[in-house]
Amino acid sequence: MAKPVYKRVLLKISGEALGGEKGTGLDFQIIGSVCDVIKECLDMGVQVGLVVGGGNFWRGAKNSGGGNMQRSRADHMGMLATVINCLAVADVCEQKGIPAKVQTAIEMNVIAEQFTRDGAVRHLEEGKVVIFGAGSGCPYFSTDTAAVLRAAEIEADVILLAKKVDGVYTADPAKDPTATKYDEITYDEVLAQHLMVMDTTATSLAMDNHIPVLLFALKDPRNIIRALCGENVGTIVKE
Repeated sequence: MAKPVYKRVLLKISGEALGGEKGTGLDFQIIGSVCDVIKECLDMGVQVGLVVGGGNFWRGAKNSGGGNMQRSRADHMGMLATVINCLAVADVCEQKGIPAKVQTAIEMNVIAEQFTRDGAVRHLEEGKVVIFGAGSGCPYFSTDTAAVLRAAEIEADVILLAKKVDGVYTADPAKDPTATKYDEITYDEVLAQHLMVMDTTATSLAMDNHIPVLLFALKDPRNIIRALCGENVGTIVKE
């Protein structure tokens, strides 16, 4: 069995990915497959932090009605959507015997711990998957930015960005059939070419903190294991 090349990772999964083919609601078959892979990661001795988006329920910037809703309030709704996903993932983890702890950026102590860096690291070292909810707790910042922030705080070796697309392309492959995929690319190139790996705030934060980002498709959850073991899946963004 291949050995992991990373000791501590921050896995970011989009909310749409948890919604399955429809991209909305919760597809528990997909969630179960992801949790099975997370269990394998933990069994390999890898510490796993997880950030989940909320787009399968609500996206603040997109769903705020083009200015019909105050942006901060719309983003707060998006934060709550991420917590719904975190609780669902935690429940499936626990059903499978995987120790999980949900931490949220906004205080909601009836259902989750409030995030602290020391608490998160302690849980990781105890072998629990720590699921970070409510984004960064601040409006106008995406969950991709929250993922980079949490990765920096817990000193993750890499950010595993599991999305619907299987890597970074020269253009949008859904719109441009001539688009080609990069195996690796630098942060500077991503920013200069305006490539949509993450939003620019997230990319700049990863660059400033020297955290590599590996983007790959979640369609096959075992890509998470392949990425951990250094196989060539997706695209790596680094210095």
